[in-house]
Amino acid sequence: MTSPLVRTVRFHATGGPEVLRIERLPVRAPGPGEVRIRVHAVGLNRSEVNFRRGTYLDAPVLPAGLGSECSGTVLGTGPGVTGWAPGDEVCVIPASSQNEHPVYADEAVVPVRSLLARPPGLDDDGAAALWMPLLTVWGMTRHAVRLREGDRLVVTAAANSIGAAALQVARHLGVHAVAVVPDDRHATVLRSAGAAEVLTGTPDAETLRSALGGGADLVLDAEGGPGVARLVRACAPGGAVIVHGGLSGEPTPLPAAGYAPVWLRRFHVREVTGDAAVLARAEAFARAGLVAGTLAPLVERVFDLDDGVAAVAAAHAHLESPDRAPGKPVLRTGQRNR
Repeated sequence: MTSPLVRTVRFHATGGPEVLRIERLPVRAPGPGEVRIRVHAVGLNRSEVNFRRGTYLDAPVLPAGLGSECSGTVLGTGPGVTGWAPGDEVCVIPASSQNEHPVYADEAVVPVRSLLARPPGLDDDGAAALWMPLLTVWGMTRHAVRLREGDRLVVTAAANSIGAAALQVARHLGVHAVAVVPDDRHATVLRSAGAAEVLTGTPDAETLRSALGGGADLVLDAEGGPGVARLVRACAPGGAVIVHGGLSGEPTPLPAAGYAPVWLRRFHVREVTGDAAVLARAEAFARAGLVAGTLAPLVERVFDLDDGVAAVAAAHAHLESPDRAPGKPVLRTGQRNR
């Protein structure tokens, strides 16, 4: 039987949002360890911008698709797949290359290891926006470093999905969190998410320490670059700075002598999604927080594939915009949201 053609976002050359195309393509049958899903909404990440540019960890194999997390419904399973059946409501988490399993489409084939059962009570948009931020933050605050009640946390460039999730997790754990953002436009939302204080601009180490009431036990830094030295100075002895982004566009140096003993490292969500045992612990933490009401997806803006390639290009431009608010933008692809 011939597979129906479905809308799929691809690009045939690296570059800006203008290289994006919507094409109608067949969907291959799922292979061993794979399932085919109907996609309802896609969680949008800056990594997809870098993939489109050709500057991400994985180089795109052109023509390339996009996306690694979404909400959806299982349509079919590949050989040997157990535990999942057509009709199951699922979330897809970032667990494989966008070259192999892209999800900017009406339908997609994804690996079983990327599936989590959709939590009850979430709509399509919330289910698409939930997992990547929470899994990333759990990995940085409970796996790489284990934050405890009463610890002090700094979150830089906090007006995005990781920042909002980090503040929620801080509140969930009883951690004193300070958010750093360029201006105070989103201060109310950040305080509601869990920030004890919101600092604007580029606060120096002394200002950060004052806001925290002491040195930071952990800094989650989305910017990297030379500013990391300032963040290290804001830490208590034995603290940590985890660089999970590169918004500065500059190399991140290892601070020289004269600093307190601080652990400096990078982090990627695949440290969680690539290990089944670690993922299980992260999932249990997130689901407990959802039930308690202390953790929740925060959808920042919605784009719609029905509005054509202009909407997809606008979504990518928005991912790079300094005007983003806390939370995650999503791209709707199915009809069920209506």
